[in-house]
Parts: sequence; structure tokens; C-alpha cells
Amino acid sequence: MGQAYRLACKEGEEKTLQEAVNYLDGKMCALRDSGKVKGNDRIAVMAALGVAAEFLSVKSPQGPLSDMSILEVKHKLGAMHSVLDEALTPQENLF
Repeated sequence: MGQAYRLACKEGEEKTLQEAVNYLDGKMCALRDSGKVKGNDRIAVMAALGVAAEFLSVKSPQGPLSDMSILEVKHKLGAMHSVLDEALTPQENLF
């Protein structure tokens, strides 16, 4: 929401951190723009609660990823991206 913060992360995790920043910023801006929540602190808390609820619903015992760790989910997503990239690369050459 227009605020700059200096953050630290492990080497190689910059992209993941930036994606998290962008995701949370989007949630916070949507709350601010809805006009239902006032004050940056309240917006931040409500956005964090929303993200936590999303995470917990995916990790619930009935959720689609219940038997996987976050690291396993991350690896699975990476593998899916690779498959998609391989499938889409030849299509780019057609245009």
C-alpha cells in the first residue's frame, strides 16, 4: 500500500519473498479499496487473517494437499510449471 520495507531472506529466496509481498499487498489494497476496513494496522491484520485462512483451508485434513508438506507442494508446483513450459514453448514458435 505504498510503504517500503527493508526485508532479509536467505540467498535464492528473493523471488519467493517478492511474490509473497505482491500477494499480501494485493490483499491489503483490495481491503482498503473496499472501504470496509479503515486504518493500515487493521487492514494488515485482516489481510493476514485472510491469507492464514486460505492456507489453513488448503492444509486442512480434508484439503487437497493434506498429505503434503509445504516444501512438497512447492516442488510439485515447480514440476507443473516445467511441464507447462515444455508444452507451451512449441506453441510460441507458431506465432
